[in-house]
Amino acid sequence: MKLEVEIISTETIKPSSPTPHHLRHYQLSFLDQISPPVYNPLILFYPSDQINNNITEFSNVENHYDHLKQSLSEVLTCFYPLAGRIKDNVFIDCNDQGIPFKKARVKSQLSDHLQNPVPGEHNKLLPLPLDDAGELPVGIQFNIFNCGGIAISVLISHKVGDALSFFTFVKSWAAIARGERDTVRVEFVSAVLFPPKNISGFKPNTGITKENIAIKRFVFSAQKIEEIRAKYTDTKSLENQKRPSRVEALSAFMWSRFVAATKGSESGPDHKFHAVVHAVNLRPRIEPPLPDYSFGNLYRIAMTIPSMETDHEECYDLISQMRESLSKVNKEYVKKLQDGNEHLDFIKERAERFLTGEMVSLNFTSLCRFPLYEADFSWGKPVWVGSARLTFKNLVTFMDTVSGDGIEAWINLRDEDMAKFEIDEELLAFVD
Repeated sequence: MKLEVEIISTETIKPSSPTPHHLRHYQLSFLDQISPPVYNPLILFYPSDQINNNITEFSNVENHYDHLKQSLSEVLTCFYPLAGRIKDNVFIDCNDQGIPFKKARVKSQLSDHLQNPVPGEHNKLLPLPLDDAGELPVGIQFNIFNCGGIAISVLISHKVGDALSFFTFVKSWAAIARGERDTVRVEFVSAVLFPPKNISGFKPNTGITKENIAIKRFVFSAQKIEEIRAKYTDTKSLENQKRPSRVEALSAFMWSRFVAATKGSESGPDHKFHAVVHAVNLRPRIEPPLPDYSFGNLYRIAMTIPSMETDHEECYDLISQMRESLSKVNKEYVKKLQDGNEHLDFIKERAERFLTGEMVSLNFTSLCRFPLYEADFSWGKPVWVGSARLTFKNLVTFMDTVSGDGIEAWINLRDEDMAKFEIDEELLAFVD
């Protein structure tokens, strides 16, 4: 269903305590520098009866709004760079200027939206456009539905942190809101591990677009995921008898349907090649391993170029190739990455191939097993967590369903590609 959203107020929330002088200059890491200047969104939905026993009056949620503002002010003292301003893709001036906190009214019932969500409409619930992350590291919007249900949308600039950093922030904010201040942990070490570089000649905004992008959400039940895993289990080869994981199987399946749906539709040179790209968390791959609460862009990508022999209907070979690519993101890889120069040359070349249309990639980010549904601000966990239309084409985000056993696939494609992809019969045979 379509959403009608009216902004009621905009405030600036500042840290409850000033940032010490010696922490005022927060250096961006090399991996922060090369990350795209976009916001990543997360939207947390809470029904009215869960919040306060059948809230029906709009004014009754004001106490929750004030409680969120106060706890946000406190958590910003711990996450002090988020209250500053990003400067020249080099550092954050931790000047305690604060972050925008908007309040909005949604002129519909939350239950109606949850029964028939339209992912593209979610962008109306966001405080800032996703494609233009400038100086502000974070933005938040408190959306109140007619029934008293709420949706809290949180944006974090990809210049300052990856998905795990995002969840660390939200989890810490919720803990403070519940009065559990002692559980908050955060560590800022990214610029020490990956010192900033001169990245002249590389454009971090390569590929960003807000035009001609459609988003759809496909839900795969646990039963259908098991059927896909069985479909892509190679029982003929002794080497590949390990069953594919849920994410491996869904990645291969969605790649196969993407190739089938878009065959011949991409413009560019005749000698195009496909790439399957996965975001990889570097924290466990660094020596010594980093804790999950290490903040920053501590991720890289594993790129798989399916061999010409790969049958996109079978995908056995693709899964083994993906595993090989992922295995190469290891401690030795991280050591080379810390030097930075070789990796910068690689991503410059990849960006050039993308711009010329020589490379057609399908990019996967998995948020499965992340604490999506743990954000309890003192009134219970969210009944649903969603995303929004992003600013890149050919991008898939996997998220656990609220039950934890299924997976939601949020996919962003060009309008013309989505028109073919969303009616693919084999895809729809496995979608709930």
